[in-house]
Amino acid sequence: MITRRDFLRTTVSSAATVALADDAESIFKVMDKSSAPFNIMKEALKYRKINSHEHVGLSGTIEFQIEMADRLGFEMIVVSKIISADSNSKATPYEVRACNDEVLKAIKKYPGRYLGWCFVNPTYTKESLEEINRCIGEGMIGLKVYNQVKINDPLFYPVIEKMISLKMIILMHSHCGLGVGGKRTKYGNIQPNSSVPEDFAEAAQRYPEAMFQYAHTGGGGDWEYACKMLGKYPNVYIDTSGSNNEGAMVDFTVGHFGEDRVFFGTDGSYIQGVGTILSSRLTEPQKRKLFFENFNEILRKSGNNII
Repeated sequence: MITRRDFLRTTVSSAATVALADDAESIFKVMDKSSAPFNIMKEALKYRKINSHEHVGLSGTIEFQIEMADRLGFEMIVVSKIISADSNSKATPYEVRACNDEVLKAIKKYPGRYLGWCFVNPTYTKESLEEINRCIGEGMIGLKVYNQVKINDPLFYPVIEKMISLKMIILMHSHCGLGVGGKRTKYGNIQPNSSVPEDFAEAAQRYPEAMFQYAHTGGGGDWEYACKMLGKYPNVYIDTSGSNNEGAMVDFTVGHFGEDRVFFGTDGSYIQGVGTILSSRLTEPQKRKLFFENFNEILRKSGNNII
């Protein structure tokens, strides 16, 4: 059984994923306002937030990004600029450096609002290590990698070891294909070179002292399988970014990873990213952890935490 109040609360919270606005009154115009349990924007803005998964150049201009951050209460946005292996680019050291320079420009233009993920292509081992040194020296706080090389490929070992020495986390693009005929496809059919849950598990077992962030639970695919597979590895974290925010996704993810290893992120889906946590059944302290505290604890390990 569900009460009318519970129904309205769930419905209104879910509406946050599609209808957050400056004036939340518009959401209630066809409802009895006395039944509205809270103001959506007031609810959204009461939490400190670190957006752990964003990009420059992929989700609108940085000016638009800052505008959304102001409206939705993102204290910090952690951004990267990446090159997909599916593009025509080979992600050469020169191209990779240009990507990271775009991130550094955003950080300098809006100081105190952006943190940077350093992007590298581990195919170029020597250059990747040099680029990590350069980016961290410029104030970046971790590593973002895409689908040039799988996370468990030996080419990645020197990069992982470097990040261990820096006490910084690795955010890795992921894919988990949906099953067909009762069996899940091991590599999916969209990005065959992307890291799948089994790849993360192998890397986590090989390097238990490393920290890995599995990207975008809300990115579609068999995210439930990913949670079941990776929740048991204490050095694997996960973010909630993406636009495919299924019902109870956040609750399911926390159920398998625990309340300390799930990060808030958007990956371009700003409103959905906030709404999916607001509409969860998590407690207030748990929501605070996802929105801000969990990622800040990761930053604390390398001395980059927000006060």
